Order: sequence, then structure tokens, then C-alpha cells
Amino acid sequence: MTLALTVSAIQYQALDGGVLPNVMEHVRLIEDAESHGARLAVFPELSLTGYNLALLESPESWLVQDDNRLEDLREICRRTGITAVVGGAYREPGGTPRLASLAIHPEGTAQAAFKTHLHGQEKDIFVAGSGASLLDLDGWRIGLAICFDAAVPEHSTGAGEAGADAYAVSAAYAQDEDHRLELHLGARAMDNRMFGILANLGGTTPLGSSCGLSGFWGPDGLRMKKAAGRGTEVVTATLQRSALQEFR
Repeated sequence: MTLALTVSAIQYQALDGGVLPNVMEHVRLIEDAESHGARLAVFPELSLTGYNLALLESPESWLVQDDNRLEDLREICRRTGITAVVGGAYREPGGTPRLASLAIHPEGTAQAAFKTHLHGQEKDIFVAGSGASLLDLDGWRIGLAICFDAAVPEHSTGAGEAGADAYAVSAAYAQDEDHRLELHLGARAMDNRMFGILANLGGTTPLGSSCGLSGFWGPDGLRMKKAAGRGTEVVTATLQRSALQEFR
């Protein structure tokens, strides 16, 4: 168990062109995270395609188990020792469609976490998950959430009760949702005495322009660090276990 964990919350403006161009940009940004000493890099919701649900009519927009298009991601994680949480539409081996975060580990394995609280058109495309998934890294437990999951207190409570030290949200908060974003992440962190991590999708999507604001919250619910703008940006912070112990 380590006393500190360095994490990069990667605010990302997805590229047009599908999964492969975005994989290459993810590789570059993981290299950037490595230069800041990160052990964990968290990307936004649907980071490998962008939040454009119309694209999901094409089979090429969906990820599958052991997807060859993720090989460069597996290699950069192996080379840097970073675990990267990336976002995409994912079909399970049995065909079940999920809105997913995939945690790609340095040893090459991928751990899937599924969005529990679907909303809007998502309900017509995906099957919901069943609660927060926990990622174990260097003795830290990270609860993984996707966007609207953070709006439902029970989701983070489940992660906290399972021993989460941090709650990592991959999201697509749009312009004019900044107040909502701050309340969600601050409350989830404070109520469960854990760190909050947000990687927000940057740029513009069919939801509107991003409000940015990716970053970190302490277990007291207060902001630690945030992105300066609304485009692609790597925001890195070191989480200290001593800060958790003060509230536990």
C-alpha cells in the first residue's frame, strides 16, 4: 500500500474519424501523464469516439473484448506502468451493449465498468450496469463512475461502502452545467470521505460545448485542482492517504 497516488484527469476533445485516431491521441496523452509521474490516467465518457450517439449505428464505433485497435493503448500502459481508464461503447462477448469505461492495466488486462444510470437516448442503445466497479491500484481502491452515475448519491455510496478511497468520474458535462458538476463531485467526495476525480469531455458535442472543469476534490468536498480551459488538458494531482485518514 502506498501513502500517495499520482493521478492524471485527462480532459479530452475527441477527434473525428473513429476509434483509431483517438487511440493515438490517448497514447500521446498517457505519455504526458507519465511525465508528471502518474500511475493512473482517467479519460472522459466515450473518449474513444466522442459523445455522438448517432455514430453508434456503425459497428466500427463499438469496442469488443481483446479489440485489436487498442493494442497501442495496451503497449503504452505496459511501457509506462500506467493504468488508463478509457471510454467507449462496448459489446460484451454475448453481445450485450454497454456504455463502458475500460481500465487497461500495464500487464495487458482490461477491466470493464458499465454506466449504471443511463439517461435520454442512451436508454435505447445500452443496457445499464449494476453499480460502481472498483479498481485496485497500489493498495488504493478507485470507484469508477460514468457521468450521470455521479448525480445519483447511491452510486458513490456503494463505492464508499466497498472501501473506495477515490471516486473517478468519466463524464460529458456541457456548458451551463458547471454548478451542477461542482455540486456532484464535491458532495460525492465529502459524503463518502474520499477523493473525487473528474475527467470531462472537452470541445463541442451534440450535447453542446463542454464546461471543462476536470480535476480533483478532497475528502472534505473542496476543490484541489481544475483544468484552465475547455479543450484537451492533462490535470495531475497527488492524492495523500493522510488526507483520507483525517476524515476516517
